[in-house]
Amino acid sequence: MKEILRVVIKEQRKQQHIAVEVERTMPRELIDSQEIIVISGLRRCGKSVLLQQIRKKQREQDFFINFDDERLINFQVEHFQLLHEVFIEMYGEQKTFYFDEVQNISGWERFVRRLYDSGNKIFLTGSNASMLSRELGTHLTGRFLRYELFPFSFREFIAYKHRKLSADGIFTTTERAMIAGLFQDYLLQGGIPIYLKTREDLYIKQLYESILYKDVLVRNKLTNEKELLQLVYFLASNVAKPTTNKSLAGIVGVKNPTTIRNYLEFVENTYLIYQITKFDFSLKAQLINPKKTYFVDNALILKLGFNFTQNSGRLLENLVFIELKRRSLEVYYHQGKGECDFVIRTGFNIDQAIQVCYTFDSDVTKQREINGVLEAMQTYNLREGLILTSDYEEIITLGDHIINILPVWKWLL
Repeated sequence: MKEILRVVIKEQRKQQHIAVEVERTMPRELIDSQEIIVISGLRRCGKSVLLQQIRKKQREQDFFINFDDERLINFQVEHFQLLHEVFIEMYGEQKTFYFDEVQNISGWERFVRRLYDSGNKIFLTGSNASMLSRELGTHLTGRFLRYELFPFSFREFIAYKHRKLSADGIFTTTERAMIAGLFQDYLLQGGIPIYLKTREDLYIKQLYESILYKDVLVRNKLTNEKELLQLVYFLASNVAKPTTNKSLAGIVGVKNPTTIRNYLEFVENTYLIYQITKFDFSLKAQLINPKKTYFVDNALILKLGFNFTQNSGRLLENLVFIELKRRSLEVYYHQGKGECDFVIRTGFNIDQAIQVCYTFDSDVTKQREINGVLEAMQTYNLREGLILTSDYEEIITLGDHIINILPVWKWLL
């Protein structure tokens, strides 16, 4: 194992010099803190790149290893001490460690705890929320800070396309046209870095299969591949539509809704999907209310689901939801006589109401969207509300209420 570790460390070190076109960011206070830093998120969304960018700015950079390497398939928790010795032999004594895809090694948290207790700084990445949470909660409570990384934001997408934005946020007519065009590309292409580079549908298929088989079926010892495939296919074909475990069980052909609940939890733990519930002041009611499902990236929706006609409205809503998650907001939906796509909770209160509509193709559509957000504003005593569209902008005053209508690209920037 010692010689294998030497080879892996040396070869991975050579691979780290690949040019990076977009600077991923993390709050400086996280990087500078003394706690263990955990970067989590979807496979291939850029966690390793962010880890390398952080590493290259640190004084100590050498104690790095990526555990998503088939040569380490026999690596066990008892080999961590050997790994530490190999690091010291190759690079001398250092106090900063970088472990990529650490969840692949059972029992990793015990070694990390020992490193932390010895005064070391540790950066980790991982692609499974359940395993990370369970292990962190058991052995590292109060000793870590988590940062969830998503595929490219719209601003990062623009940087990837080598376009510049005005520093003052005031755009000329030409710039607005350029940004609107880039936004339409972003809406359909999403922000998964390698897919944007290759534009090969096969890459999305392989990414999905890696998540499904490695992170869901194998990790959770499941055998019914067909049920999982049908479930994800249905959800990708019906993004943002309310469902219950019982209704999904009937659609997929599963007898027990609890099986569906478990499947959803396993898939959600991979960061592939997110679910939100209807807001209710009763926690019990929230738990039984229908849930809406969103995907971490629009490219996955278009490649995994049945989309006979391009549903721009659902894609736009999914994009807005992921941005809300990127901003670390607690998101629900509102439903009464009408519906408001998103309400944001801070503490005990709802303090934002957001409606998403691709375009006002008629006065009836516009009025419906206004009524939905207005109902949420009245329900939660909000003075202002927001409607996001693909290209329309207006401020509407209705008595004491103000509704801002903005193009999504403007809100994103």
